[in-house]
Amino acid sequence: MDQKILDQLKQCSKDEASYSKLKELYTELENRFLRVNQQLSLLEQAIKHDYDSILITDLDLEKPGPKIVYVNDGFTKMTGYTKEEAIGNTPRMLQGEKTDRHVLDRLKERLIEGQAFFGHTVNYKKDGSEFINQWDIHPLTNKNGEITHWVSYQRDITDRKESSKLVFDANLDFDNLVEESKKTFVDLDVQGNIISSNSSFKNLLGYDADEFKTIKFWDLVLEDDKEEVKRLFSDFDAEQIEDSPYQWEFTQKDGETVKLEGKVNYFVNNEETIIRIHFDNISLRDRIIETLKRKKKDLESIVGKKDEFVLRFVIQENGQTGCKFVSDGYSALTGLDPDIVIKEGVKNVVHADDLRDVEDAMEKAFEGTSTSVNCRYKTSDGNYISVVQSFKPDYGANGKLVESVKSVAMVELEVEN
Repeated sequence: MDQKILDQLKQCSKDEASYSKLKELYTELENRFLRVNQQLSLLEQAIKHDYDSILITDLDLEKPGPKIVYVNDGFTKMTGYTKEEAIGNTPRMLQGEKTDRHVLDRLKERLIEGQAFFGHTVNYKKDGSEFINQWDIHPLTNKNGEITHWVSYQRDITDRKESSKLVFDANLDFDNLVEESKKTFVDLDVQGNIISSNSSFKNLLGYDADEFKTIKFWDLVLEDDKEEVKRLFSDFDAEQIEDSPYQWEFTQKDGETVKLEGKVNYFVNNEETIIRIHFDNISLRDRIIETLKRKKKDLESIVGKKDEFVLRFVIQENGQTGCKFVSDGYSALTGLDPDIVIKEGVKNVVHADDLRDVEDAMEKAFEGTSTSVNCRYKTSDGNYISVVQSFKPDYGANGKLVESVKSVAMVELEVEN
């Protein structure tokens, strides 16, 4: 632990026992933070090849706009703004003269309706240079289904836009375009035969180039999508193609399915019409959103207001230990009536395997020694929540005799069945 932090904890402690407890609690919180941070880091590593940056904002859409609460390293790399400059600001920091107002209005309209949005327009980096920013924005909801934040997956598609202007040129160097493309794609002829694809498309579906030569494109999709795909590509007519992306579900070689979103273009190469479909992996994006939601819940469980409850124990007239106070957090976390603890103590609410440890810790506290244990408390649904429970003696006014013991139970992230 950093010495500076140790010194600060020392200053906040009235004795060695409280100092030791503070170190223990700080270490536990730090470990929780590191675990969640590591999981978020792994998540970012997993998606960095599909999206240049991730940005999360709060809900408020009115001016000055939703505040940024999180950006990843990819955002800094793409825009030049540091995390400190971005967080607390709004996405308007990227807008400028050439930013398409119509696109922004459509974006706001979709978000007001609680819908996802896909689009792009000109944005500006910190140094003032322009780039074409593609957004893929989705709502994040709480356990009640209420939208609390927006998560925006962003990609700099400037180079791809320039390439798409060339793709219709009959003199285009086809091989160079293949090398430059960062997206998953497949090329078809006008009868729906697969001419070629990049390694990303092959790996995604699990087929090699020779196997694709014997497969019609519509044979790769599920029955629900087969009719539409066959209509579009069995006898290709450019006028049938819509500007908006198509979503189809594909069958992988191992039998699993994956949902892809495809943008259809075509160009002429050596007098032959070639249909190129660029894909985004919708299934992967959905998994990312679910993972972000789970990580958000984990973070909320660390910083949420109802992550602990407080008990106060006294020695009763009959010489037995009793509980005289239970905080609201107990009912919020366990669903049980606090009167159970006040009338009967902890014997009926603490897991039988942990009861002895709790009683020993309480006894030591009444003897003047602060301590803590890991234990489990029963919930109304018959499960148990795991807590780290501390026991601290309270000497009262005379400062010599322990009048009561204050116990704080801090909930761990895991829930046991």
